Amino acid sequence: MLWSLFVAFVVVALAVDFFAMARQGAHTVSIREATIWSLIWIAVSFVFVAWLWWYLGGLSGDPATKTLANAKALEFVTGYLVEKALAVDNIFVFLMLFTYFGVPAQFQKRVLMYGIIGALLLRAIMILVGAWLISQFHFVMYIFGAFLVFTGIKMWWASGEEPDLESNPALNWVSRHIRISSGYDGEKFFTYQNGIRMATPLFVVILLIGIVDVIFAVDSIPAIFAITTDPFIVLTSNVFAILGLRAMFFLLASMHDKFHLLSYGLAIVLVFIGTKMLLIDLYKIPIGISLGFTVLVLAATMILSVKFPAKEGESSGSAFPFDGKSEGKNEGKKKESSRDN
Repeated sequence: MLWSLFVAFVVVALAVDFFAMARQGAHTVSIREATIWSLIWIAVSFVFVAWLWWYLGGLSGDPATKTLANAKALEFVTGYLVEKALAVDNIFVFLMLFTYFGVPAQFQKRVLMYGIIGALLLRAIMILVGAWLISQFHFVMYIFGAFLVFTGIKMWWASGEEPDLESNPALNWVSRHIRISSGYDGEKFFTYQNGIRMATPLFVVILLIGIVDVIFAVDSIPAIFAITTDPFIVLTSNVFAILGLRAMFFLLASMHDKFHLLSYGLAIVLVFIGTKMLLIDLYKIPIGISLGFTVLVLAATMILSVKFPAKEGESSGSAFPFDGKSEGKNEGKKKESSRDN
């Protein structure tokens, strides 16, 4: 019943989102709208965990039942917080892709919507496969743990460096194998130029967002398995974090430079979670300690980011040669020159 209710909720939530998007059409998401929807998704997530706690016997007089309900609720909150924090890195990469391809602000909502659906399907598959592997082969926990420690160290050293999209293998492969139009055609994914069917830059961005999410899922899914191996808790905490990702993107996109030290905090959290996985047969770190440590580290790095702001660098515009915005500007200049003539 739990699985059925959860799947039904996700389907209804996505249907409502698509209906609202169709009614609104292409539009730029304001900070106010993003804030409201971020708060709604956070509230829905905590309503869900409160209901789950009650359903599992949180108000029961039986100590064992109450302990189980408390443990599952803490597992969900910790997993949700970790996934939400790791999603911040996704947001910064999405922002970089939008800037690189010059995606108009009014089209970004649609791109993220399709990206989120792809993320939900891919993560569901990866979580179920991961849960099966852990149930069948206990040593997989050690592999996940070592991988997380390695990823955390790598993230620490890479913090503060701008990813180089020019040499990105995924982007290079796409540009070699797909014909890309010289501009955007509204919200269409494909268009015709000189009688030839081509993919628009919007389609390329969706492809790259899907690839980025798979890469990030390789980091985040092992991290949550260190918190709990219950596939229901793993999946629900992941899904609720992803459902609020689009609103969080528009909320944080304008302030991505403000939390420049957050990646260091995420690196510390990953190393901590990986170490917890490696020690699982020697000492099981309580969920409460994991939650407290995660909150403390993330809060500390965010506060330090505000207290010690990053040095202001030169703003980089779109590097994509077929930038829809730049094309529009060029057309405007042509029209002005023709009027002058």
